Amino acid sequence: MRGYAQRYVPGGDNANLERQFERDKDDIRELGVPLETIEPLGEPGDNHNLRYRIPKGAYELPDDVRFDSDEIALLGLAAMAWREGSLNAESRRALVKLRALGISADEPVLGYAPRLRLRDAAFEPLTQAIDRHQIVRFDYLKPGEERARTREVIPLALVQYDGRWHLSAEDLATGEGKTFLLRRIVGKVTVGKAAPERPGDHTARALAELDEVWQRGVADIEVRAGSDAALRLAHRRGTEEVAPGILRVHYVDLAILADELAGFGPEVLVVSPSQLRAAVIERLERTVADHG
Repeated sequence: MRGYAQRYVPGGDNANLERQFERDKDDIRELGVPLETIEPLGEPGDNHNLRYRIPKGAYELPDDVRFDSDEIALLGLAAMAWREGSLNAESRRALVKLRALGISADEPVLGYAPRLRLRDAAFEPLTQAIDRHQIVRFDYLKPGEERARTREVIPLALVQYDGRWHLSAEDLATGEGKTFLLRRIVGKVTVGKAAPERPGDHTARALAELDEVWQRGVADIEVRAGSDAALRLAHRRGTEEVAPGILRVHYVDLAILADELAGFGPEVLVVSPSQLRAAVIERLERTVADHG
């Protein structure tokens, strides 16, 4: 590593330099670069003449995997998108590995990289628990409940659906499959002991189940012509106009849709279902009460 020879003092105190070397090795490993330690032949345990190398087979891509400059640019764009939590660390490792390939990319496109943010604090510990097959415990507050209930589950997959992150998990007590909205996890996620293996494509299954819920969740909304509500609801996925001024929308979570509709105030009127209509009225009445 550059700079060590200049700072080395023959026969002097090089403790700071040795600590710097250890930190640099940790930084390299943190970037996803594997380091092998090689002891001198015939001198096991001799730490003064250790050598380090990056094993080619453990770091380079297989011979049959090749990318052109456009593909490298797109992969770099995807890696740069994440800027938080564990995905940020993974994206940095990916960028280092892509640059190590030595293929030039179309750099200007990387200036337009989006920034994907994770506002759910539970995301990172749940991701790690899934990777390590560990049981987790957290407090979950359902709509209409005053107190959160503690859930202990085997986390299986994290999926994004309709712009929100969901956890697909198995309830440890009942063995039933559950889906949790990350925004309703309150407090800290506690990671526990190892979980039993649950093979299968849990991501695909979770998305399919959420899509079934979305297909069943149908609401007819009367909207004021030319209003913000009319514009926004008309552009929701799957929305159709079933009558003049009446939009039929799909939803996964009734409480979330009720929050959204209440925010439009007099621009909307729920025609059906009655549960959604009651939920919107309850939110409006609460707003009036809170503000006198």
